[in-house]
Order: sequence, then C-alpha cells, then structure tokens
Amino acid sequence: MSAKKKATRARSGSRQPGAGRSESFARVAQAFAHDRRVTSGGRGFGSGALKVDGRIFAMLSSAGQFVVKLPAARVDELARTGMGRHFDAGRGKKMKEWLALDGREQSWIALAVEAHGFVAAL
Repeated sequence: MSAKKKATRARSGSRQPGAGRSESFARVAQAFAHDRRVTSGGRGFGSGALKVDGRIFAMLSSAGQFVVKLPAARVDELARTGMGRHFDAGRGKKMKEWLALDGREQSWIALAVEAHGFVAAL
C-alpha cells in the first residue's frame, strides 16, 4: 500500500479488511479464557487457532472465514441449511469435518462451544 493510501486510511479511520472478524474471533477466544485446556498460537496451519488439548477446534482462515471442527453429519446439516459450507483449505477438496462461515458472527461462540465439545471428546 502506498504511503498516500496509508495516510488517507489513517485520517478516514477505516480499518483493514477482516478487522471486524478478528475482533469477533477475539470474543470467541475470550469465551474460553477460563478453560486451561484451551490454547492458541503455534506455527503453520491453524497458527491463530483455538485448540483443546493441542487439537484445533476453531480458527480464522487466511481468507477471513470462521472455521470450526464438527462431526461430518453436523457439517452436512449446517451446509444444507445455508449456515455455512464445507471448508476448503485451498487444495480444491472439501474437508468433511470442517465448517466455514463468512459472517454470522452472532453464531460463532455457540458453534465454537459445540466444536470444543466434539474435539475434546476425540
């Protein structure tokens, strides 16, 4: 981004794309702050993800989608109802136990709680 565009953006108060999603994801992470089994960070795939016992259950994709790990039948159901779609990590293959959402931040915490329960039981 050019210096001129940065200065214009700074004066206008506009935010970087995805900033709202990052804030929404931070609220999801805060919902698990009391759970010592939940961590975040790491390297590579899921570096900004929430993990229970070291396994990812929720994350923001590089495309800004909120992604959760749920049973395949549940992902199918939610995709069928239009709540989200099967997550594709950029390899052209749908991941059967991963649901991706664009927006719908009001449902993120509930889905993350559901995903936490699923992954913790694995």
